[in-house]
Amino acid sequence: MEKEHRKSSRRQFLRGAAGAAAAFTIVPRCVLGAGETPPSEKINIACVGVGGRGGDNVDGVGRENIVALCDVDMRSTGKAFGNHPNAKQYRDFRKMLDEMDNKIDAVVVSTPDHTHAAACMAAIKRGKHVYCEKPLAHSIYEIRELMKAAREHKVVTQLGNQGHSFEHIRLFCEWIWDGAIGNVREVHASCDAVHCKIGQLSRLNEKHDVPAELDWELWLGPAQYRAYNPMYLPGSWRGWMPFGSGTIGDWVCHVVDPVFWALELGSPTTVEAQAKGYDPKKHADTFPGGTVVRFEFPAKGKRGPVTLIWFDGSERPPQPQDLEPERKVPGTGAIVMGDKGTIMYGSHGASGVRIIPETKMKEYKLPVKTLPRVKGHYEDWLEAIKNKTQAGSNFDYGGPLTELAQLGIIATKMLGQKLQWDSQNMRFANSDEANRFINPPYRQGWTL
Repeated sequence: MEKEHRKSSRRQFLRGAAGAAAAFTIVPRCVLGAGETPPSEKINIACVGVGGRGGDNVDGVGRENIVALCDVDMRSTGKAFGNHPNAKQYRDFRKMLDEMDNKIDAVVVSTPDHTHAAACMAAIKRGKHVYCEKPLAHSIYEIRELMKAAREHKVVTQLGNQGHSFEHIRLFCEWIWDGAIGNVREVHASCDAVHCKIGQLSRLNEKHDVPAELDWELWLGPAQYRAYNPMYLPGSWRGWMPFGSGTIGDWVCHVVDPVFWALELGSPTTVEAQAKGYDPKKHADTFPGGTVVRFEFPAKGKRGPVTLIWFDGSERPPQPQDLEPERKVPGTGAIVMGDKGTIMYGSHGASGVRIIPETKMKEYKLPVKTLPRVKGHYEDWLEAIKNKTQAGSNFDYGGPLTELAQLGIIATKMLGQKLQWDSQNMRFANSDEANRFINPPYRQGWTL
């Protein structure tokens, strides 16, 4: 009876980390030896999607108890399965959660974009803490519902934009708040990756046998049914609109994160996209080879309005006047322009952040560090679970950040139209056609 009581108490503590007051029995570290974590302090984690990036995430939380591993494609699971032979193996995350409900404290979701929300919501509704790869979801409606559910169920969440836990993003915020470049008026954010599959559209009607290792029905999840084609996976799904979110969905959560935090951007009031050689109807299954998306943000607090222009693929931001001729704009990064200067940085948490030109960087007196530093992105989430707090890129932060990407994707479907976004009512004030893309229908048998 005492043993069962300890298990129950521990489970209550972990499941209610954001608000419950239950406690669990901890084995003193001195009993186990220095540096070892007693079993009662470890979190029982299930991972959904364990190949590719999913395998990296399994490794990232691997110091905890990995109790279950789930993937629909057995061709890429070898590393994770081999490293955690005691973890139960599943193909369907719904079955995993049903069978192991009381043995799981937290879930890591690393599936393709179109199944993020379904897997996350299934875990959240069971009171599980969730770490989800970026982008958080595949539609604005899914994002809002996940944010709402996470608050209602008081779970600890984290979006997988690792740079949010880096040192450079904190330096950038502190410099902006210190007035290093004055009032920020415009941001050029970019990524030169291309996720355009226009050249493969002619292959859509090809017939292929589904590999024996792949459960195609489960891989499709809530997406509308279509026949299997090897050009969708593994990995290449990101360039297909029904499954992925293109370059903007893949990179906004990394590149825009620093300015989103420092400037408290929130929601834009308008969004407009331009793309050469792209027909939103003819090429609806994929993304342009290059896109320029313009977001307008209203004034907030002490800052004025901000224009954010996103460039991807073949579209590149102009060379800033402040940059030395021998230096180039990074392929992935941002140029932040204020009324007193310019900052340039790379991807993932403002890597390589510098005031430009270098002479101004050397003249700048660095401010005192004021933001708390964290050990790492996974550690931030895991410690938040144990300490009954919230992680830095929790869904209330990561959700609105992801929403920018989804707004950009909708604008790409409505090329050349300046869409007026009413964030509070989750609708476009001037386009019923654009509103159809806010909550695309799920395939029969799938719901949030």
